[in-house]
Amino acid sequence: MATHKKQPTAPTPGDSYVQSFARGLQVIRSFSASAARQTLSEVAAAAGLTRAGARRILLTLQTLGYVDSDGKLFALTPRILDLGFAYLSSMPIWNRAEPVMEALVQQVQESCSAAVLDATDIVYVMRVPTHKIMRISLGVGSRLPAYCTSMGRLLLADLDDEEVRARLEASTLEALTRHTLTDIDTLFAKVVQARRQRWCLVNQELEEGLISIAAPIVDRAGRMVAALNISGQANRTSAKVMQETMLPALLAAAAEVSRLL
Repeated sequence: MATHKKQPTAPTPGDSYVQSFARGLQVIRSFSASAARQTLSEVAAAAGLTRAGARRILLTLQTLGYVDSDGKLFALTPRILDLGFAYLSSMPIWNRAEPVMEALVQQVQESCSAAVLDATDIVYVMRVPTHKIMRISLGVGSRLPAYCTSMGRLLLADLDDEEVRARLEASTLEALTRHTLTDIDTLFAKVVQARRQRWCLVNQELEEGLISIAAPIVDRAGRMVAALNISGQANRTSAKVMQETMLPALLAAAAEVSRLL
């Protein structure tokens, strides 16, 4: 049974919270693959703003070069990528991690990704694909739910029990496949298992036929800052074979990336 995601309480405007800036981010986030070009009314509805408020923000973003318009429809411009790449460029570790990930892909002949935890989602910060194995198109900045992904469960495992449960309860727990776990107690047990063994395998819960296995990337203090994973197809490699033949290489690669931190 699906659990609906709880809506966070809106912060009160004040010296530590700039409401107009927050609204600007809401407008930017209203655009997506399914809503790449929107009318003013659509942006206002998606961002929860009045038409007048959305219009002021859109025109400001247009003046700054982050939004373009043909007079009716608005769309983000490539300049918006500057905001995301500012994060990546501030963490040069990913430039040094890429050769390690490429070597792992060559060794196991499966795609490799790195992700960080953001609330109830994981966000991809690096990806080295071999060939397309998912219906979902993934790249840097892509988001997936943490509860049904190997990297997500492993990253949740670095939190204390109370926070793990809070994030699971805040998630929209949907049965994406016939294998997807949606019971909070069962998911919590899987997170605890990942914490104990320091790796996590998820078998066809995100997408039918897709198996992924993740290992931790830790800083010098031992805190998990990201996760590294390998993804493959069940019709080529079973979960058992992936664990036996690919997990050692994945753990070694994750340890090497951790050493670079």
